[in-house]
Amino acid sequence: MKLTTILLAAGLSRRMGEKNKLFLPIMGKTMLEATLDNLLLAGVGDIIVVLGHEAGQAKALLKNREVMQLENPAYEQGMTTSIQAGIRAAPAGSGGFMICLADMPLISAEEYKLLATAFSKRLKEDDMAIVQPVYQGQRGNPVIFSSRYSNAMLKLEHLEGCRPIVQENRAHLTLVDMQTPAVLQDADDERAFQELLAAVRLPPC
Repeated sequence: MKLTTILLAAGLSRRMGEKNKLFLPIMGKTMLEATLDNLLLAGVGDIIVVLGHEAGQAKALLKNREVMQLENPAYEQGMTTSIQAGIRAAPAGSGGFMICLADMPLISAEEYKLLATAFSKRLKEDDMAIVQPVYQGQRGNPVIFSSRYSNAMLKLEHLEGCRPIVQENRAHLTLVDMQTPAVLQDADDERAFQELLAAVRLPPC
C-alpha cells in the first residue's frame, strides 16, 4: 500500500502575531524542519509539503530534503485548499493520504510508523478506512484517509480541514491509542509554543 503524506505548511500563523510559527526554533531546528525530519525518518511514503505564506523562506529550508514542494496560491482561503492541492499533486496509485500539520514537531518517527501500520492493516479490511490517533480520550493528528475519499475531499467547501468527512464516516474510523500527548501538541499561539518548548525540556518518563 502506497501512502502519501501531505504536510500542511502554508498558513498565515495569524494567532502568532507577526511571527511565522514554522520558522520558530525548537530542538535545534525550525519547527518546519523538526516536523519534516521526523516524517522523513519514519519513511512511510512520499511527502508533499504544501507551502503558501512566506513560501520562499520555507523553500530555502527544504532545499536539501527529498520531498515534493508545492505552492498553494489559494492558501489564504483556508487549510482545506492546501489539502486539496496536495491530493491533486499526489502520485498515481496512492492508497491513502496522511494529513499532517507542520506545527507538531513532537510527534516521533515511531509514532508516524505506528499510525501508518495501523492504517495499512485496516485498509485490507475496509477500503474506506480512516485512522486517527487518540491520547487519553482526546483525538489528535495526523489523520489518515483512504484514497477512496479523494473526490469527497476535493469537493469540500468547509475551510478548516477534513473533520466533516471523519464525522460522516465514523463507521470506518479506527482510533489508535498513543503513549504520548504529542499528537495533541501544536503551536497555534505563543502560549502553545511555550508549552511545546517546556515539553521538550521535560525528562523522559
